[in-house]
Order: sequence, then structure tokens, then C-alpha cells
Amino acid sequence: MVLHFNLSTAQNRVGESCLGGNYATNSTYEANLSILLSSMANNSTSPDNTRFFTSTVRSNSDGIYGLFQCRLDFSSQDCNKCAKTATEEVTIRCPFRKESVIYYFECWLHYSDKPFISTMQVDPTLYVYNPNNISDPDQFSPKRNELMEGLVARAVSNSSTLFAVGENYFTSSKNIFGLAQCTQDISRTDCGKCLNTSVFELPTCCEGGRVIKPSCNIRFELFNFFGPEAIIPAPAPPPPPRIIAPPNTNTTNDVDERSTIESLQFNFGTVRVATEDFCDSNKLGEGGFGPVYKEIAVKRLSRNSGQGVEEFKNEVLLLAKLQHRSLVKLLDLIKRSYLDWERRYKIIGGIARGLLYLHEDSRDRIIHRDLKASNILLDAQMNPKISDFGIARLFVVDQTQGITGRIVGTYGYMAPEYALHGQFSVKSDVFSFGVLVLEIVSGQKNNSFYGSESAEYLLSYAWRQWVEGTALELIEPTLRERYSRNEVMRCIHIGLLCVQKEIARRPTMASVVLMLNSYSVTLPSPAVPAWTTEEHGPNRNNSSQSVLPQSINEASITELYPR
Repeated sequence: MVLHFNLSTAQNRVGESCLGGNYATNSTYEANLSILLSSMANNSTSPDNTRFFTSTVRSNSDGIYGLFQCRLDFSSQDCNKCAKTATEEVTIRCPFRKESVIYYFECWLHYSDKPFISTMQVDPTLYVYNPNNISDPDQFSPKRNELMEGLVARAVSNSSTLFAVGENYFTSSKNIFGLAQCTQDISRTDCGKCLNTSVFELPTCCEGGRVIKPSCNIRFELFNFFGPEAIIPAPAPPPPPRIIAPPNTNTTNDVDERSTIESLQFNFGTVRVATEDFCDSNKLGEGGFGPVYKEIAVKRLSRNSGQGVEEFKNEVLLLAKLQHRSLVKLLDLIKRSYLDWERRYKIIGGIARGLLYLHEDSRDRIIHRDLKASNILLDAQMNPKISDFGIARLFVVDQTQGITGRIVGTYGYMAPEYALHGQFSVKSDVFSFGVLVLEIVSGQKNNSFYGSESAEYLLSYAWRQWVEGTALELIEPTLRERYSRNEVMRCIHIGLLCVQKEIARRPTMASVVLMLNSYSVTLPSPAVPAWTTEEHGPNRNNSSQSVLPQSINEASITELYPR
């Protein structure tokens, strides 16, 4: 609805919340409110207008507090018009109310007889839905959640504006557009809490929607609703078409990659000396494709390896292109007893940041597909490094465009949609991360874990302890002398959120990093993990068993096809 007080101040009203008690006509409160609204309208036209301002009018012991916030993708002129409209219209929409919040497309205004400035306000909430139903919610929801959780992280990281807009690929012809903003009076921590709460309240039915609270608001649509001054980061590119090239195809990229490979090659004699003739004492470990040696991080392709030359090149090229402190360079093996809780918590955070880089911040979006404990190496300062990128970038597909029969990775860490149907996405990496977090807390492997009464996989045991209210029983006994209860419980909570069967319910890594860094962020309740039965409850003694066979010795499972 558009209300026209005059042509110069016409704005699009979204809605309002009329709160508090009533004030009397010709009362001191009415006079003070008139002064407050007048000052806020005039402040919007001042030369130093920052598109956000607060005002207070006091009379004896009574006070009226006001706040105006403009969307930062609109110009100062648009904000001025919106401020004038809001200050004129609020008393018409909410007559004689001591507290009101009115929302417009470009701005919102809040006044109250109670001091609320710098205090997060999450109630009341206004929900606005696009009337068009989404045709494929299973495909849409993960993409929308990924966008919105990323916007929350960006808004919180920008302490001067607490604002972010962006878009994400949805289909070949449509993108999803999103916005997240907090009022600039609250802290980054409170902003994150307000926005994350709002994301969890988004509708799943529709092509668009808004969750509007006094201290923050979020919106998503399948059309560009941004103002003229929006700074929009480039969206993630759509998945490339899967092209099977004939052998010996020569392209410019092939030439570039061959040049890169050649520049990374070492003389075999040099490598032999560095590894002391590939001495077993210098081995860091052995994966499905061959042993990995320390000193200069040498990986030797075994003669009987299932990995082809192209996959080997892929890993070398990917490591050459990726540059981040949480990606593999050179690592040492450390005994478990040295890993106290402080170090383990640091490792969990480092792995989360490394995955966030792969998923959102690297030049190409990368899905690791084989995240597991043996692929996390530690340097001398106990910084985690994600390793083994041999299968990380063979192809990248949209989440619903899985390829069956080409499953690569390690059973026990695989998300169900990937292990059973070959569908993978950033959320399949999130699942593996959740397993890894629970392993780090418990000191046990998922596929070799045993509960106190009977054989039981780690995810089942963790869920049983969670629903029985004894989640701290999961922690490794050597840590029980000294650990942070809040940190351990938060990690278990995050781990269970990551291993949920429903893809859309798993958080993105941007959201995980925010959860780890801010205790004020409210975490949703986890659902039963994948690979467990739903018969577990607080009064059950039976143990759930995984329906997925486990691989032997954590070997990566790879099926190669002609290229």
C-alpha cells in the first residue's frame, strides 16, 4: 500500500506494530512526542545525516526515546523522504500509543516511553510473505539458506553498517536476492543473534519473504529488490555443464594447467633425498592413492593406485591455487594426550574456517568430499590443515543434480544423500564436519565407537546422550579434568546440527563459524542424525545401528570412469 501525504514524501509502507499503553490528548507525553518526531524529521535533512539516528526528549522523570534507521542501499534523499513520511504517519497508524514501530520499504521508525536504544529488540515480529509458492522447495531452501546465512555473517562482520545484500544462483534463469540489516545501535553480537533468529523463522512455502523485528530485518526474493546504491558482490557462478571430453583434447586451459603442473614438478632425485629414499619413518600416512611423506609434503602415487594421472594433477593444481592458513602445507603428527580441550576447540574452529574458505571465499567453490580425521593435519602450533584434494574438484554439480554410481570418499563421514544417491553439495561437507566435531570431542572414530553397554556408532551414541540430557558423557575421559562446559556443549550441539538427515536443516559453514564465535547466537534444536533410527528416546536402552557399511581402515572409496 502506498500512502501519499504529498508527492515529495510518498513511500511504500510495509506495516506497523502499535504497542504500549495510551497517552491522553493534550498531555505532556503528546507534546514531547511531537517534539521528538519533529526533531527526527529535521535530523534526516542535516548535512551529516548518516541514515541512522536516535533522539530523546525528557520532561521531568518521563522520557520518549526514538530511533530511525534507513536501508543503506538507498540514497540520503530517499532516506530523508522516508523519515518525513514515517514521522507524519506513525501517529495516524498508531494513534495515542506510547510505543510504535512503523516499517517502510526504505526505512523504519521506532519510538517508546521506555529506554530501548542499544538494547536488542526481537519482539514483536512482522512476517511478510510473497504470495507465489515455490515450485521445488527441496532445491530452493538450501540455496536460500546458504545465501541468508552468508549475508548474516557479512552483516555482523561489518561493524560500521551491520548491513549486507547479495545474490545466489538458483536456476539457469533465476537468482535469489537477499538482504540482512540491523539497527546500528546494537552490538555485533546482538545483531548476529537477531538475524540468526530471523533466518530460522523464514517461510519455506514461498518465492519470497521478510522477517522484520525492531532491531533487525531480513528479506529474500526471486527478483532484484535492492535500492540504487546497493553494492552487490558477484554471485556464485552456476554449476558448469558436465562435459565429457575425448582423450587428448587440446584447449587453452589444458595448456595453462600443463604449464602449471610443469612449474610444480621436482626432480625425482631431489624428492628421493628429501624423503630419505621414501623411508617409512618419514611417512605422514597412507591414503587410498598412495603414501604421503613429510619434510616437503610429498605425495607418491602408488603403482597399484586407483587414482589416475588426471586426479593426481587435479590435487596438485588445486593445492597450488588455494592459499589459506587452514589449508595443508606441512604438518606434524601429535599424540592424542597432547590435545587438551583448548587445542581441540582451536582445531574445530580452524577446520570450520578452512571449509568456509573452500565453500565461499576461494576463487572456485570447492567441495572437498572426503573430509575426515586422517585428512586433518596439525602444524607445530596446532593449527589444523585440511589435506587430500585428489577428489575435491573432479566436478561440481548443483545439490539436486547428483550422479549415482560415482561415490568417492570415506564411509562413516558421508552424508546420506551422497552415499546413497551420489548427490553432493556444500552441505555434504557440512555433514562430514559434524562427524569430525563429534570425533574430536569424544576422541573416538565414528565407525569404531562403542558405548558402555553395546556396540554403537558415534552418531547414535551422541544423540542418545543428547536426548537423555547427559551430552557431557560424550567427552573423552582424559579431558574431564579440565574443559569448558559451555564450549563442549556448543560443539556437541553444532555437531548434531551438521549431521541431520534433512539437508536444508544443516547450517552452512558461514553459520557454523558464527555459532563458534558468538555465544549469544541462539542455536536451533537438532533433529535425529542420519544413519540412526528414530526409536531412540530418553527411556530407550536399545542402540541404533548404521545402515551404511563402513570402509576398512578409513580407505577412500573411489570409482574411476573413462575420461
